[in-house]
Amino acid sequence: MAEKANTEARAFRKVREGIVVSNKMDKTVVVKIERRVQHPLYGKVVLRTNKLKAHDIIGCDEGDRVEIMETRPISKDKRWRVTQILEKVK
Repeated sequence: MAEKANTEARAFRKVREGIVVSNKMDKTVVVKIERRVQHPLYGKVVLRTNKLKAHDIIGCDEGDRVEIMETRPISKDKRWRVTQILEKVK
């Protein structure tokens, strides 16, 4: 019963996909997320980027494509954690 309630509570968490930019910190990686947004006036598609700090137990390298999930605040800047590595750097 507790497992079912736990999965229902996690259904609303945001999931994003990005590229690891830095892994120099201990158990923390910086993930760059790019999204394409249409300009409100001119209609041109513009790239918007965010850099998020994510908790990393898996052990990502720079250049890896990862999936991150929103979580409770772990530190001052960390509110995300790495759930899986989608593509390892070559």
